[in-house]
Amino acid sequence: MSLQNRPAEGGKRSSRNGLESIFILVLLAFAPAAFAQVTLAAQAQGAPLTITLQDALQRARQNDPQYRSAVTDLGLAREDRVQARAGLLPDVNYNNSFIYTEGTGPVPASCQTSTVGCPTSRFIANNGVHEYISQGDVHEAVSLTNLADYRRSSAALAQARAKAEIATRGLVVTVTQAYYGLVVAQRKYSTAQRAAAEASRFLDISQKLENGGEVAHADVIKARIQAQQQQRDLQEAQIDMERSRLDLAVLLFPDFNQDFTVVDDLQTPDPLPTFGEVEAAGKKNNPDLRAALSAYQIANHEVTAAWGGLLPSLSLDYFYGIDSNKFAIRSNGVRNLGYSTVATLQIPIFSWGADRSKLKQAELRRDQAHVELTYAQRQLLSHLRQFYSEAETARSEMESLASSAELAAESMRLTTLRYQAGESTVLEVVDAQNTLTLARNAYDDGQSRYRIAVANLQTLTGNF
Repeated sequence: MSLQNRPAEGGKRSSRNGLESIFILVLLAFAPAAFAQVTLAAQAQGAPLTITLQDALQRARQNDPQYRSAVTDLGLAREDRVQARAGLLPDVNYNNSFIYTEGTGPVPASCQTSTVGCPTSRFIANNGVHEYISQGDVHEAVSLTNLADYRRSSAALAQARAKAEIATRGLVVTVTQAYYGLVVAQRKYSTAQRAAAEASRFLDISQKLENGGEVAHADVIKARIQAQQQQRDLQEAQIDMERSRLDLAVLLFPDFNQDFTVVDDLQTPDPLPTFGEVEAAGKKNNPDLRAALSAYQIANHEVTAAWGGLLPSLSLDYFYGIDSNKFAIRSNGVRNLGYSTVATLQIPIFSWGADRSKLKQAELRRDQAHVELTYAQRQLLSHLRQFYSEAETARSEMESLASSAELAAESMRLTTLRYQAGESTVLEVVDAQNTLTLARNAYDDGQSRYRIAVANLQTLTGNF
């Protein structure tokens, strides 16, 4: 029987092997795409975060404590104005109280027929032994001080808005410096890598020429010194790059994330408007000038508020409800609900000179605020010319710096060829290498300088 079953088992095994072969072919057909998707997903999960300048600004607004402090001050100033406005409007309260007064005790027999000379209560401050008060109160206070406080809070709100705008524009400068500081540090690290590789290649060339008897051993020593120096410069460039990354990470991430990359957009500089356009925008949109103007308005309203302490003030109270010996709407056939009105006119007479002193203080602060306002106006014109000249110079120098970098690269290539041909010295080659590194770094610094100069200019004018 075992011999008879063998062919059948072999047939089952053959069919199973065939199915396995088909399954393997299907896997081979679809596996590359599946594996590629898995790989891309893994790379996406582990890939560093790519950040543009706008992303960096948005993140910094959420995490920078100085900017958040200015935003908080703006919110506080807004609430101060709400409270000052409430001081101009009537407020409504509902008061409930019970007053108990010790009675006189049993009525004397002589007072039962005549009440002349008989006491009604032990204390006469209240309206009876039991007094129930349950009434609403509408209160309104009218004074020059309240009106001045509201206007001062409105000016303080405008000042807080201006300071928040100053903090926003200052944050743009800070983030721009840190962002492009990292971009330039990465470029300089790449330049140091190329310089180190070129120095190593030149060392190899000098060693081969020495072996051929074409140059002296002094050339190899000089080339080795240059290669060692370039390696040290590479290490310093790496340290600078990591330092710049840490400085930017502190601004952007609440959890101090260092796994990110920045977009290098220095090749596309923003256009620079004319000075006339910049000057017009500065006079219209300068937050420092608005803050100084608001400070002067605040000082003026403080003077008005100080005058309010020397003038009469009026307060009105309207009461409606129960003020009775029984807590009831009606008692003994009488309706207890009623109203009363109190009007108080307070006239200041004598305060030992305190109110006059407050007025003098307010006038001194107003004079100081006026001086600061005029100074801010002059400073705006000075900074506009200074920042615009710096941006204009940086913009005009970029083309020259790019040309110098290209010429330095060509000079190094030709000098190296001439050295191989025995027409130049090792010192000329080393000088060409150093000149190329300096030219490339200067070009990178020039591009970054223009972006930072534009950011500084926009602190006075806003975006353009």
